[in-house]
Amino acid sequence: MATTRTLAHPLWLKLTSNGFLMLWLVAAIFPLLWITLMSFRAPVDALSAHPLDVIFGKTTFDHYKAVWVTHGFWRNFLNSLMITAGVVTISLTVGTLAGYALARANSNLAFWLLIMALVFRALPHSVLVTGYLPPFLNSRELLAPLWESGLTGWLFRLFSDMPPTLYGQPWAIILVLVAINQPFTIWMMRSFFMNIPTELDEAARVDGCTHFGAFWRVIMPVMWPGVITTGLFSFLLAYNDYLVTALLLDAQSQTMVPAISQFLNRDTRASDQIEAIAAAVSITAPLFLLVMVFQRQIVSGLTAGAVKG
Repeated sequence: MATTRTLAHPLWLKLTSNGFLMLWLVAAIFPLLWITLMSFRAPVDALSAHPLDVIFGKTTFDHYKAVWVTHGFWRNFLNSLMITAGVVTISLTVGTLAGYALARANSNLAFWLLIMALVFRALPHSVLVTGYLPPFLNSRELLAPLWESGLTGWLFRLFSDMPPTLYGQPWAIILVLVAINQPFTIWMMRSFFMNIPTELDEAARVDGCTHFGAFWRVIMPVMWPGVITTGLFSFLLAYNDYLVTALLLDAQSQTMVPAISQFLNRDTRASDQIEAIAAAVSITAPLFLLVMVFQRQIVSGLTAGAVKG
């Protein structure tokens, strides 16, 4: 009879690893808890040199009221939701199909496509935005020949009388963020598909499914944890983006992350600093909610191994 043996770890190793884990938790969670307390305190308590004033100071919601109502932060919240929803939808659709195709392809072309995608993703955002900024600012002049041409002008004038400007358009920012973050999505989805045996595809084809039918009816139900995990990372990349949204969106279409700077560009007052902290806490809250809702799928996706059966 075969017996299973468990590897016993030394006590010092357990204590050391648990100690480092506790230090990391304190270093990661303490700043967030501290600024959350500060956001509910009056400026005189929040910026006090005595920590007990921050902990036991008077609770007030005036900073959140000023952020969301007075400064209209709810508009930035809606802009963030619209842009991130568009990015996640397009990225997952393209990334899932491309990841499946590349995972099942054995050609050198698929390998070099992945390498090119990785190189593009590794470029700093500042380099990419530098290339996008001139066309965004001069898009009306660049598109004018299409409206003035006798061949295409009648078609484009059905949609608008003059060429559109890309600067400040949320749909254009969605396309830019998808272009920047899509290689990461494709790589993640491909790695998940690589863990699914090709025998599942072959069995579905034997049962009469088409290639797409096998993908949708057999592979995708197994892939949902990976899809949710990839979607969460895609959401975070778009939701937390600063450089692209700050440079290519106007004030009316601005998202939440770059909008925080408006609280620090005015005359520096104590209330402005606390309002900036309240805005930062407001940005963080949806992320925690999202992780708590999908925590099981995220853990399942991150620990996904080969599918058995």
